[in-house]
Amino acid sequence: MIKKCLENVRETTPLVHNITNYVTVNDCANALLAIGGSPIMSDDIDDVKDITAICGGLNINIGTLNARTIPAMFAAGEISNKLGHPVLLDPVGAGASKLRTETAKGLVEKLKLSVIRGNISEIKALALGSNTTKGVDADTLDAVTDDTVDNAIAFAREFSRKSGAVIVITGAIDLVVDKDKAFVIRNGNAMMSKITGTGCMLSSIMTAFAVANPENITEACAAAVCAMGLAGERGYEKLGDGGNSTYRNLIIDELCNMTPEILKDGAKYEMR
Repeated sequence: MIKKCLENVRETTPLVHNITNYVTVNDCANALLAIGGSPIMSDDIDDVKDITAICGGLNINIGTLNARTIPAMFAAGEISNKLGHPVLLDPVGAGASKLRTETAKGLVEKLKLSVIRGNISEIKALALGSNTTKGVDADTLDAVTDDTVDNAIAFAREFSRKSGAVIVITGAIDLVVDKDKAFVIRNGNAMMSKITGTGCMLSSIMTAFAVANPENITEACAAAVCAMGLAGERGYEKLGDGGNSTYRNLIIDELCNMTPEILKDGAKYEMR
């Protein structure tokens, strides 16, 4: 199924509407193009209604949240819900400020979300109201480890039941969890944390995977996580004396050059 999910993306070229943060918007667009999707970036409320209607899915990223874009997020989400399109929420920095936390919670409560993707601290802030986010990064005390992975799955599964969304928790160990099943994914490289935007890029391509695989969104999310992590592994092998800027470009190159066979052979996951 992991292989098939990427095949479906390449065959259908999903058009994804991104209301995302301006720090990483260019990288998100290039990552989407690389994996086989097509990006549109629009965040003005007078524009998003038309744009959302012609796209197959919506990616909402609150990384550079402001009063102008918040109404656009809700409006685009409502249109996507009416059309039955997948909606992904990336609650960047939830728990770090009142505005971010309340906006993310409002989106969870008022929209039908297909996927919620964030680090463990961001997801805890939404599910439990905890406040352990360090800026836009996870608190090290929250990290998913081999010792805590079963507890993290149980927590994510309960949040999936309550929210109706697939819960994706990314970190050194990645989790993709719905109410019935869980993927534990171990692709990636530690240096990916030194690049601003790998999580944002993942949310963008994950939305494309969800659009292309509407009957298997959990598997589609797992395939996207594996693809991004594997691109990080393969890019790092070619890095040499390069730094994090070069590494970012190598990751996007590896997404572009990834075949379904490469993904199938390189995906490192187990199901719980």
